[in-house]
Amino acid sequence: MDHYGKNVVEVPPFLIAERVDTIVKDGKTTYDTIYHQVQDFTLTNQLGEQVSLRQLDGKILVVNFFFTSCPTICPTLIKNLKRVQDSYINAKNDTLIQILSLSVDPVRDSVPVLKHYADTRNIDPRNWWLLTGEKKTIYDLARYEFFVNALEGDGGPDDFIHTEKFVVIDKNRFIRGYYNGMDTSDVRRMVNDIAILHIAKDKKKPGLLKRLFSSAH
Repeated sequence: MDHYGKNVVEVPPFLIAERVDTIVKDGKTTYDTIYHQVQDFTLTNQLGEQVSLRQLDGKILVVNFFFTSCPTICPTLIKNLKRVQDSYINAKNDTLIQILSLSVDPVRDSVPVLKHYADTRNIDPRNWWLLTGEKKTIYDLARYEFFVNALEGDGGPDDFIHTEKFVVIDKNRFIRGYYNGMDTSDVRRMVNDIAILHIAKDKKKPGLLKRLFSSAH
């Protein structure tokens, strides 16, 4: 709340600054922070379709990394993402977001394996893609586009990334939040932040935040 006792909605900040430009105009110096914008990429989803970010214009993205044979954190991550997906479907805003789950074990996670994994968990491909492709491509995305791993690696046979992070990307492809996918309270915070990001651009749907936040509990 502010000092008047009113609720203050804080828009999630831009994250991952790439540089700060110095601008000198009329003898005055100002600084402009340039933030990282996720570049387009193409991978294959659980339906065997070649898909890219260009197809998702106007959507907010939730990105995570997993593998289908993971016995530890991945089942919980997928379970929490399913709740997020169901929240938007129940709120009749299933076109607002797109969930992207990139396999860190793409050699074994072929299209048929991803399709079976999705079908057994009722994952709707309309707004949730399980993605596979070249390992180096996926690992480079994890490190240099989504920044979920600080360790160096070459995407080779001995390289491995395992992270509990969910990443929220806004409609303009800027990173706006990192969340612990194992923590249900942090996942609720993510749902809340997604709704705020949407409302910041679309004032015509003021009831969205309340509906989504309530359905995520």
